Amino acid sequence: MGPGRDAEDLDLLERAARAAGPIALIYWRRAPEAWEKPGDAGPVSEADLAVDRSLRETLLAARPSYGWLSEETPDDLARLAHEDVFIVDPIDGTRAFLAGEKEFALSLALVRAGRVVAGVVHLPARDLTYTACRGGPALCNGREIRASSRADLTGASVMTNRINLDPAQWPGGVPEVKRVFRSSLAYRLCLAAEGRADAMLTLRPTWEWDAAAGSMIASAAGCVVTDRRGDALVFNRAGAQSDGVLAAPPALHQKLLAGLGVV
Repeated sequence: MGPGRDAEDLDLLERAARAAGPIALIYWRRAPEAWEKPGDAGPVSEADLAVDRSLRETLLAARPSYGWLSEETPDDLARLAHEDVFIVDPIDGTRAFLAGEKEFALSLALVRAGRVVAGVVHLPARDLTYTACRGGPALCNGREIRASSRADLTGASVMTNRINLDPAQWPGGVPEVKRVFRSSLAYRLCLAAEGRADAMLTLRPTWEWDAAAGSMIASAAGCVVTDRRGDALVFNRAGAQSDGVLAAPPALHQKLLAGLGVV
């Protein structure tokens, strides 16, 4: 149950991601068939489904007793009875993928008793692989990464979109930050983990498959990672969503919560 098991699961996640990455690239910039999901849930393509099949086959063949939650697999709430659950997004940033951009990611996590214990975010078009497991360092292509040490909110670079800086969201006043953005939420968390952004913030309900792997990596790199209320993220819930995600170094995290009127 300890770190050795987590490291073994991390190795499995990384092998699965590296095997599935080339499948995504077969379709990338080749006009794959794509369509809109019901309920304005965004686009999906034949590439998403092909990557999902590869990940499911690899991971569940190795760990048949584990549960499964994926954006592109119909949800089976039998997963709630499992202590160990794979939570994956086959292609996070499908819009970027379909636009031929490089900032799409395969996001793979292993959740044990509601907490992420291993995570991999793999960007095949950028040849970047971020990894972390419980108690270990956060790595990018095998090199240790660390979050920013910034404590001053004014002028901080924050991975977020415009809607999250609406004055209605900030009773403490909208912070004077530099806004930066990438389509993949998992990649945004990794950029905060790497210190290439000082923080990552989304205030909207967030799917578990978008946040699980990146939250592990950001936390291992030194970020405090919570929902928008400052509560710890809990995974493998029936609704498979969190109330936003906030990842930042400790002092910056507290200042963002203060601006949001939480503390």
